[in-house]
Amino acid sequence: MCLIVFAWQVIPGMPLIAAANRDEFYERAAAPADWWPDHPEVYAGRDLQGGGTWLGITKEGRFAAITNVRGPTETRENAPSRGSLVANFLTGRLSAEDYVAELDAQADDFNGYNLLIGDCEKLIWFSNRSKDDVRNGQALTPGVYGLSNGPLDAPWPKAVRAKAQFSSLLCQGAPEDAYFEMLTDTARASDCRLPKTGCDLELERMLSSVCIESPGYGTRVSSVVQLYSGNTAVLHERPIK
Repeated sequence: MCLIVFAWQVIPGMPLIAAANRDEFYERAAAPADWWPDHPEVYAGRDLQGGGTWLGITKEGRFAAITNVRGPTETRENAPSRGSLVANFLTGRLSAEDYVAELDAQADDFNGYNLLIGDCEKLIWFSNRSKDDVRNGQALTPGVYGLSNGPLDAPWPKAVRAKAQFSSLLCQGAPEDAYFEMLTDTARASDCRLPKTGCDLELERMLSSVCIESPGYGTRVSSVVQLYSGNTAVLHERPIK
């Protein structure tokens, strides 16, 4: 994933609602969201190159999603796939707290990432590129959040724009289709608002939209997730390209 906006413990009876876009190279093979034959409790898309996933749920109401942290000078081609971090939580039995405690010891093995994991009771943000006080995970308090390729709630244009639109839809009690429409926004940010992440200006411009379009890389799928108290979690996915 490269953009997730979500409301945590804001709507009664629905501890989590999240809307997300996965950005990836078009040539990287992936399977759409479905129940996994080897782990029938998991519902998620699958990265057919790395074997993991970018976002998923389980029948028991576990949730996990990941975004990359943008850092061109730090990227290592031989680093393990970050999608395994999502898959291992969904297929495992560890609590969110115990899982991030284990991750901290191997955090530097991976390229930069933000990980959201939890269930109806607790949601934790963990990043291997955050300050030391978050390396053991930050349990989130009720609120609306935006997460792109920097720290949680960093004021990147795409995250700010999507979070504002998402909050408006929540207030309206909008239907699911409206969240998917929000995720198709291709407007680019003005140059003065672009983050400085080490990419050249043209690339920063291209990456600044909620829904990315370019010849070889862009938004592949959009997802809406809902966790319900005492009921089945729901994940709906729509392909973009």
